[in-house]
Amino acid sequence: MELARSLINLRSTLVTHVKRRLWLQVIVAMILGVGFGVVIGPTFGWLDQDTSDLIAGWVALPGRLFLLVIQFVIVPLIVASVIRGIAAGEANENIGRLGVSTVLFFVATTIIAVAIGIGAALIIQPGNYIDQNLLRAMIPAGDAAIPSDGDFSAEMPTMRDLPDILTGMFPKDPLATFVSGNMLQIVISAGIIGIALVSMAADQRKPILDLLASIQSVCMVIVGWVLKFAPLAVFGLLANISARVGISTLLATSVYVATVVAGLLLLVIVYVLIVFIVGRISPRRFLTAAREVILLALSTSSSAAVMPLSLSVVEQKLGVRSSIARFVIPLGTTVNMGGTALYQGVATLFLAQVFQVDIGITGMVLVVVMATGASIGSPGTPGVGIVILATILESVGIPAAGIALIMGVDRILDMCRTAVNVTGDLSASLVMNRLITEDHVPSDDSVLPQSP
Repeated sequence: MELARSLINLRSTLVTHVKRRLWLQVIVAMILGVGFGVVIGPTFGWLDQDTSDLIAGWVALPGRLFLLVIQFVIVPLIVASVIRGIAAGEANENIGRLGVSTVLFFVATTIIAVAIGIGAALIIQPGNYIDQNLLRAMIPAGDAAIPSDGDFSAEMPTMRDLPDILTGMFPKDPLATFVSGNMLQIVISAGIIGIALVSMAADQRKPILDLLASIQSVCMVIVGWVLKFAPLAVFGLLANISARVGISTLLATSVYVATVVAGLLLLVIVYVLIVFIVGRISPRRFLTAAREVILLALSTSSSAAVMPLSLSVVEQKLGVRSSIARFVIPLGTTVNMGGTALYQGVATLFLAQVFQVDIGITGMVLVVVMATGASIGSPGTPGVGIVILATILESVGIPAAGIALIMGVDRILDMCRTAVNVTGDLSASLVMNRLITEDHVPSDDSVLPQSP
């Protein structure tokens, strides 16, 4: 009787604990989703492929609706956040320094990320663990020949192309840009409008800022509604992924997956060290505050989808000023893809090892440059990394058909690299907050509010 009462009390405590913490609900949903997907997928073979795909598609419906609703509010939220972050901030005189410092931070950490990825691939040599029979089965027989001498031709932009590339980044029509969904142009448009508002008289810009504040509030209310269903969305998305991938695909490329994950973990350590040294925030406090954002990014594979939660965390839990957070986080969602760049470095070296293509030092430098440049400005949506990878492979003489070898696990790695990208956004906001407003962030861990 006493044992039964203890078990009931334990269950009640656990349920209450989970209900109050979104990150715990997401973890439970992740575990259950993966388990359910494996059960209905090809691993056990209890259901035929059509039935498994049908069930997985319906189970994933809440997750797809979750992403659609987030996409519904993301453009007005980014526009309102960037413009207000610039025009309504307390330190408008530092906006130029903030912009330059943020971009330099993103470029530097992206280069570090690619270097880590290439280093991990050179040390572990994951391509040497691939069975050549598996390679022949996955790569079409009529695929292009593989150069045996390691020769490659790089299609890098020339100085003649740069003016067209730079002008193509700038929006032609603000309204058309906001409708197009081009995140880089949207951020640039909002930045131009925000800077213009700074030069206006306070009484002239106040009505626009009040309207943007209302838009921002409406978007956050909608996001608050959607986050209540985040665990259900996470369950459906992961069940769908694990049902389609199966254990066999993971085992075939397990060393490659382990190499990417190891590199991403090392990059997270770099971010944490930067936050600790420059931002003066303890690793425990940073990771405790960031866990909900990281877990949601891991589940949705979309840095854009978690941007509203990222803003909330850095402002309310990490003490970053709104004027800085609302500039750095949307910009980071657009241009900060350190995890994606690291993945591209590992994948390129992995496939070079599989096909026995010696790309040499020049090729590695080319991979660093291309992975850094291609990842900056890529959309913060699922699956974009594999598209960028195809371009890099062709540039260093590796058959793009080799992507078939890693496609099966790409979504899983997409989840991991997205979580790292978001961690980079959070760390950048803390670093910029420290650099722009010295001693603003309190260092005492006790001020951290409890997670909901």
